[in-house]
Amino acid sequence: MKEILRTNNPALINYVENLMSQADIEYLLADQHASIMDGSIGALPRRILVPDDDFNQALRIMREADLADEISRTHLKDHRP
Repeated sequence: MKEILRTNNPALINYVENLMSQADIEYLLADQHASIMDGSIGALPRRILVPDDDFNQALRIMREADLADEISRTHLKDHRP
């Protein structure tokens, strides 16, 4: 699994979840319980991860949705547009 998004913005998380669902890309919303435990003060961002095989498609979808600036930089070293 590779991270495509790391944010505290619930609206952005919901939007990206919907984009991935519409494209039939399975995803994992990580750290949601840890975020609740911190009192939702935003200290622990939530992450969306996708399977390695779907990573490039997920990046393309986010770029097409004008979300290039929101893409997590964690796995982008080898995945330039």
